[in-house]
Amino acid sequence: MTLDGKQPKLGDLIEISRYCYQHWAIYVGNGYVVHLAPPSEVAGAGVSSIMSIVADRAIVKKELLSVVAGGDKYRVNNKHDDKYDPLPSNKIVQQAEKMVGKEVPYSVTSDNCEHFVNTLRYGVSRSDQVTDTFTVIGTASVVLGVAGLIGMMLYRSKREKQ
Repeated sequence: MTLDGKQPKLGDLIEISRYCYQHWAIYVGNGYVVHLAPPSEVAGAGVSSIMSIVADRAIVKKELLSVVAGGDKYRVNNKHDDKYDPLPSNKIVQQAEKMVGKEVPYSVTSDNCEHFVNTLRYGVSRSDQVTDTFTVIGTASVVLGVAGLIGMMLYRSKREKQ
């Protein structure tokens, strides 16, 4: 079910909200999308598709958006249109259709479904999910490091007073 009521147009990026992440597809018309699916990915699988993290290969599939989304919510999200010029929609669809059935390298950090659709639409491989995750991990590491350092200083100061 769509989050925003907006009907997708050819070449639109479709963001599907899964349990802990977003799955991405590209709209190719007549209710179909093309998406990158690790072999463990089952359409509409939600939590079980998290196993895709360990996959190193994926299959490009063309399936009905309703099947890929399953019961999960989705929306059109061409979020980088203000930063990159999208390729012509007919070219996006043509490139996507050419990829269907191919097995391609997959990595959750460098070759995932979001990289795949951004490459098709903008010619730029990027995944904000990956960037955002590394930013959170980096920030948490700094906070934990500072907390550890303060703890060590307090412990040392307490020990010296004894």
